Amino acid sequence: MKCVDATEAQTRLGEILEEAQRQPIVIRQQGIDTAVVLSTAEYERLRSDTVRAFLELRNDVAREANGAGLTEEGIAGMLRAHNKTSES
Repeated sequence: MKCVDATEAQTRLGEILEEAQRQPIVIRQQGIDTAVVLSTAEYERLRSDTVRAFLELRNDVAREANGAGLTEEGIAGMLRAHNKTSES
């Protein structure tokens, strides 16, 4: 991944945007990585992967809970009991 200083990024914005279509560009400010410029396609791919991973995790947790006998009604009861305790 290429890194450029924030000042250089400001002066070469058009080039940076063009290069970001090929690879992500890290913007550094005072030696600290502060931002990444990447193509919309890469952003959408990362976002899609994150959503997919979350849904898989959710399904795994649901299967495990179901296998342990935890039902929606059981969860609702636990939440009601927790809310009553919290209100006290």
